[in-house]
Amino acid sequence: MFTAVIPARAGSKGAPGKNTGELAGKPLWRWSVDQARGAGAAKIVVSTDIQEIIHSVHEDGLMVAERSSELAGDDVPMGPVLMDLLADKAFAGDTIVLLQPTSPLRRIEDISNALDVFAQPDVELAMTVTEADAGVLKFGTIDGDHFKPLRDAKHCFSNRQSLPQVFRPNGAVYVFGRDWFLHNGGFETDNIGAVVMPTDVSQDIDTEEDFAKAEAVLSGRV
Repeated sequence: MFTAVIPARAGSKGAPGKNTGELAGKPLWRWSVDQARGAGAAKIVVSTDIQEIIHSVHEDGLMVAERSSELAGDDVPMGPVLMDLLADKAFAGDTIVLLQPTSPLRRIEDISNALDVFAQPDVELAMTVTEADAGVLKFGTIDGDHFKPLRDAKHCFSNRQSLPQVFRPNGAVYVFGRDWFLHNGGFETDNIGAVVMPTDVSQDIDTEEDFAKAEAVLSGRV
């Protein structure tokens, strides 16, 4: 059993009002609610400053936590939002599954797989990832007038075909313990378990064009 947390902020530069925008017949944020319920969430909490959500009548098992304006700005990272929400002792001992509304194409199996990985004794945080362009391994930073490879100098001079696979977090699912998160002060850890999701379901909704792309993927599931 787990507690699903769905952070739905009112503001968005790329697609204003996107979290309440319609995707395949229902508001974007509701996709995460339904996926959490389908995966067996014991509690579902929506952290939001969206008045439409706050003042709506919701079904049993769905709670709404009103987010302060200080924690709803464009430049506020997810860590402080969760620290504020999870400070409530009602979440003590809970396994938290973070489901961002902007990842509506995640599947229930992705949530279940992340929970399975989190159950491993050496994992403090489980998250979903998707394959990325391995060419990033050729990149580096500049320290003074010196180039510092991101990982290994030999990668800078290798053919792309010989580079190891690279994966990026896709933001769809994060699983962690509430008590660990508060004690740790955020997500940062070396003990991260990964669940690989296909690229086509790893799409993030940032613009109006993304809604159309997501609709196309969802229509293919029927």
